[in-house]
Amino acid sequence: MLVPSLMFFYPLLPIFWAVSAKADFFQFDSISNVSTYYFNYIYCNIWEGECQPNQDDATLQVPTRDLWAAFPQDYISLLSQWYCSLGQCCESGDCRITNNITGLASDLQLKLHGQHLAQSVVLKAVQGFISNPESNKPLTLSFHGFSGTGKNFVTRIVADNLYRDGVKSECVRLFIAPFHFPHARLVDTYKGQLREAIRDMVLRCPQTLFIFDEAEKLHPGLIDAIKPYMDHYDNVDGVSYRRAVFLFLSNIGGTTINDVALDFWHSGQNREDIGMEDLEHRLRAEAMDSQGGFAQSELMSGHLIDFFVPFLPLEYRHVKLCARDAYAARGLEPDEGTLDEVAKAMLYIPKEERLFSAQGCKSIPQRINFFLP
Repeated sequence: MLVPSLMFFYPLLPIFWAVSAKADFFQFDSISNVSTYYFNYIYCNIWEGECQPNQDDATLQVPTRDLWAAFPQDYISLLSQWYCSLGQCCESGDCRITNNITGLASDLQLKLHGQHLAQSVVLKAVQGFISNPESNKPLTLSFHGFSGTGKNFVTRIVADNLYRDGVKSECVRLFIAPFHFPHARLVDTYKGQLREAIRDMVLRCPQTLFIFDEAEKLHPGLIDAIKPYMDHYDNVDGVSYRRAVFLFLSNIGGTTINDVALDFWHSGQNREDIGMEDLEHRLRAEAMDSQGGFAQSELMSGHLIDFFVPFLPLEYRHVKLCARDAYAARGLEPDEGTLDEVAKAMLYIPKEERLFSAQGCKSIPQRINFFLP
């Protein structure tokens, strides 16, 4: 039985054999040339990467497939399996991109509580965009609602299902307005930095995700600087941005959303009966009239946002579900009494009815520390 370290190198034995047997033929002058040559050879001939042999350096030229034909097919298959086991190849063509729509639908359904509108709109928007490679513009979504209602949570769910490494992917970039662009006097500097960051990522990744948190605090000139990237252009300076997704997260509209939810409650209607027709036009109007760069930008006046996604205030029952999930994440199964205690410790508005959580689920993971044995 081979020890693990030998098993790791076993698939490469045919290559090492070829190096020793054919060294004179390839005119290798150093171990470095051997490594460079074989990396190029495997990449170009087995996994058919896009590469151009160096015609000026005989030691780095990729030979014909005739030499590789000398290897048994079993060795080729074994080597290919080994390479793929390292995560270097996949059916999609770019291993960083997963586009798991089934997983997205499941996560939105099972992990997101009290947000039937966000579940439906986000899934349909992302699914439609992914399934249409000929989209005439990037997908631009604007998430609205008070803190703790799930805007950042849904953003992570989207990233986790579209990219292998989630928000840590090379194809995902997060911008937090007060953190990345704190000084109004430096807006011209920020413009250049932001345009360059977006352009570079689009050039590196065939599908990108850009997240702007606390978007209402962005300077209007900063948003206008990247407005062409979200417009209906084939390309901007030779670069196409049509396979990009832009997410803007904002507290704008939180009061309007709460008012609509409260009206439904007072009239005895179910929360789940609230539809996009009850909120989207009001969100758009409030976003246009609000203070800050987001409202004053051409992003709004140019109608480049595809969907305004409302996040409803969470009720007592939703807070309990969030608490249950927080316990489950720690491998614990609390009883109903414990969940009630956690939920009761939160602030609610109106206070008497204990209707809407003033903090949403944002602080639940920290809150349950006080209820652990």
